[in-house]
Amino acid sequence: MEKEGSSGKLYEICLRRHSARPEVLLEARQEAETSGARFEKILLDKNLVSGADMVLAFSEYLNIPPIELQHFTPDPQLMELVPREMLQRHHMLPLCRCGQMLTVAMGDPFDIIGMVSVHDHTGLDVVPVIAPDREITDLLQRFTREPSQHLEDILRDVAESEVEVGSAQSEEVSLEEMLESAEEAPVIRIVNSIMVEALRKRASDIHIEPMEKNVRLRYRIDGMLYESPSPPKHLQAAISSRIKIMANLNIAERRVPQDGRFKIRALGKEVDVRVSYLPTVHGEKIVMRILDKSSLASSLDALQLDPKALANLRFAISQPHGMLLVTGPTGSGKTTTLYSALQELNQPDVNIITVEDPVEYQLFGINQVQAHPEIGLTFAAGLRSILRQDPDIVLIGEIRDGETASIAVQAALTGHLVLSTLHTNDAAGAIARMVYMGIEPFLLASSLLMTQAQRLYRKLCPACKQAAKIPEELLQANHIDPAPFQDTMIYQARGCPKCNNTGYKGRGALMEILMVDERIRELILKNANAGAVSARAVEQGMLTLRDVGLRRVSEGLTTFEEILRCTGGE
Repeated sequence: MEKEGSSGKLYEICLRRHSARPEVLLEARQEAETSGARFEKILLDKNLVSGADMVLAFSEYLNIPPIELQHFTPDPQLMELVPREMLQRHHMLPLCRCGQMLTVAMGDPFDIIGMVSVHDHTGLDVVPVIAPDREITDLLQRFTREPSQHLEDILRDVAESEVEVGSAQSEEVSLEEMLESAEEAPVIRIVNSIMVEALRKRASDIHIEPMEKNVRLRYRIDGMLYESPSPPKHLQAAISSRIKIMANLNIAERRVPQDGRFKIRALGKEVDVRVSYLPTVHGEKIVMRILDKSSLASSLDALQLDPKALANLRFAISQPHGMLLVTGPTGSGKTTTLYSALQELNQPDVNIITVEDPVEYQLFGINQVQAHPEIGLTFAAGLRSILRQDPDIVLIGEIRDGETASIAVQAALTGHLVLSTLHTNDAAGAIARMVYMGIEPFLLASSLLMTQAQRLYRKLCPACKQAAKIPEELLQANHIDPAPFQDTMIYQARGCPKCNNTGYKGRGALMEILMVDERIRELILKNANAGAVSARAVEQGMLTLRDVGLRRVSEGLTTFEEILRCTGGE
């Protein structure tokens, strides 16, 4: 391809696309003709045109698809197909493989030698796409570092002779030896790498589990646990001690559970990490919960709910007093929903106080109390004190007993808006649970505004989801009518580098919202069972968790299998 021809054509495209001022483009073209340098290189080197604009110009000129890589995670197996030196030299990044075709992102689409080199090395047909050179460079720096920077390679590189630490169950190891082993460079690198890997993979929890002959490392991503290369068994005690030092825990105590927390900064984020130690027969099991405040929904709108569910939820939190109960199993997003409501309610003219165990996210402008049952600061005791602090809105982390339930109901009846959580399977079950805790039905009917059940479902990866047939046998087995799905596009999970080959990326909420109106109050006063309350609510338009989930399937957001998994026997 001739330089002048490409320069002239690119100049015209940039001019037409208004990539820069005409005089700037003309000056760059004249410089290219005088010096023999490439027109596009002059524009990029002098920051006259943005990388994204140049990619679009290249795409139009060469008729090659453009791509953005800001949120892309390379597939380690694909990265191993091509030597890292070749990728760095030609500024290329393998994106996906389909049969004998390898799609490669290129920063310089004129680099024919690079394409031929990759073809010769892999034997695959190279399909180029164009990406901003800076994005490719950043990803290559992050994912083709020296072996000491990669978790898998760190674990491979740590030799048995590098650190000698006693058995996890040995009580003869001195405190000095434990401290020394925890500060060894390989141990620090391993722990740091485990944390960074968790942030890269969007993990919510890290599990480090000692077994008899190895240490198991797993990450919880979108609610599911995935195994990762394991740290060496002989470094088990040293890794445990290192994390204890970070969380300011007692490294000499390995017989009782311990809890702590610390902050880390990595990949442009600052996150809190909550640590829990549990002694097992083979050593201490460590679970680290990653609390990333940046992932919190800033308002109810950010939860991406059904219009009706959003309207009901917003109506309930706008009431001056009453009680809202959010129910669901552990990890179903109850705290996120309540925090989103609090952030919407958080105005200078209201006093919001919470009592939680533990305080997961620290929110600006909200008074948060950490419960300490061991010293008598239970939910009930904290709630009594809170009510003397002139609150407008009160959040109780969880109603666990009759005493807390009774105080919460009294607070709702005396002019406070009370938000809390319960562990029940559905929205109607929250009413039965409160009555079981000893709350009189007439008090509950007067105070309750809304109950809500929720679950989290995994969203299909938009990059790799593929059309599928309606699984009629599956629907029949679960008593679901396939007729409503005949005219909709149904998808199934496939897996690609962008979603770590899981087929799913990110999660959404399913919400079953039961608004307490006069008819529901009548049933509460009659002490009706949960089934009768739920049936009445459905008659009045309530969508069950299963109904909401099936709507998400028909919208192409997830799969039948995922909805049936997360709604269970609803």
